[in-house]
Amino acid sequence: MALLHLRHLTHQSLLSTSKLHHHFRFSPLKSPRFSCSASASTTMAKQVLVPIANGTEPMEAVITIDVIRRSGADVTVASVEKELRVDACHGVKIVADALVADCKNTVFDLIALPGGMPGASNFKDCGVLESLVKKQAADGRLYAAVCASPAVALGSWGLLKGLKATCYPSFMEQLQSCATAVESRVQQDGKVVTSRGPGTTMEFAVTLVEQLYGKEKADEVSGPLVMRPNHGDEYTITELNPLEWKCNNVPQVLVPIADGSEEMEAVMIIDILRRAKANVVVASVGDNLEILASRKVKLVADMLLDEAAKLTYDLIVLPGGLGGAQAFAKSDKLVNLLKKQAESNKPYGAICASPALVLEPHGLLKGKKATAYPAMCDKLSDQSHIDNRVVVDGNLITSRGPGTAMEFALGIVEKFFGRPKALELAKGLLVGRQ
Repeated sequence: MALLHLRHLTHQSLLSTSKLHHHFRFSPLKSPRFSCSASASTTMAKQVLVPIANGTEPMEAVITIDVIRRSGADVTVASVEKELRVDACHGVKIVADALVADCKNTVFDLIALPGGMPGASNFKDCGVLESLVKKQAADGRLYAAVCASPAVALGSWGLLKGLKATCYPSFMEQLQSCATAVESRVQQDGKVVTSRGPGTTMEFAVTLVEQLYGKEKADEVSGPLVMRPNHGDEYTITELNPLEWKCNNVPQVLVPIADGSEEMEAVMIIDILRRAKANVVVASVGDNLEILASRKVKLVADMLLDEAAKLTYDLIVLPGGLGGAQAFAKSDKLVNLLKKQAESNKPYGAICASPALVLEPHGLLKGKKATAYPAMCDKLSDQSHIDNRVVVDGNLITSRGPGTAMEFALGIVEKFFGRPKALELAKGLLVGRQ
């Protein structure tokens, strides 16, 4: 099981003088870099609370945290359990920055609840969180929820009365008893923003950035994500030289991670493939199980790559992120695993920076059509298919970035289990028209 270990760097801890305006600038592929410019007065980062619980949906939590941190907001991840570590869905474990009880005297510009069950029920039963969100509403500050949480948590607390709201389809009947239920992918009514599920969370998070900082900042954040141009469309892949991907009953999948890996891409791949019942091994490319991902999410792998390399895989798939891709490219063990995989005509894949920085320089794209993160595509020797969101060429699958990661993972499911299974999974994720 992959352990996601989230820690938090406060904006205040980075402020050294009241006469300096400190802010974060996020590159789509790089870790945040801190810059300092003179200002007449200090501009504080917006304060955001993202609670987590046992049974929280990890994609919804990590996407929300990652996207909002790209805006420069100060995001605190708080456990509603008795311990910092929570057991999220699909075998993912998350370690919070603080207990929610430690946050009860903090004023937040936004409180955003991820979904998942029984995560949403655990939110509902947490008196401290209920008090925090009720005070947020009473003070006219922004609050939000996705998936089951609008109905199960916000609705049960009476915080959606007379408001339009949406939620995961199977909770719509419950929502109708406490709100004006609508089927929008993201619904805003006053200071409340709600959304439907994993496949709508990126749109949800970008909307929250817009509410915090305005449309210009939201556009600045959303552009590099490579989001879907039409979220209602059925997902598609571009396939060349079709080849049957074989496995013995359950696909064995290796997902390497390293310092600087893009956490949204890693979590979406792991989560979706585990939903499809693939056996996913998450391996650290380095000396420690714990890695620091690109948006300061700490991930703890199942095992080190040295141990993982002793096993055989039906697929090896690399998440992106500049630092992670660079670490992958420098790992002789991982590169050798990939080369053996390719030589055996067994599936391998990569997303974002990894096709350009790992596969291309090691000859793993020779004679293949591929895509990559837009800013990295000039490094590909064959750029004939770079505008496609997911490209499958025989035993190779590549994709573009965080906003294509769900389609990428669904493409893998399609190759192993068939398109009907992938479309069934897409429907549950709310990818495409429902």
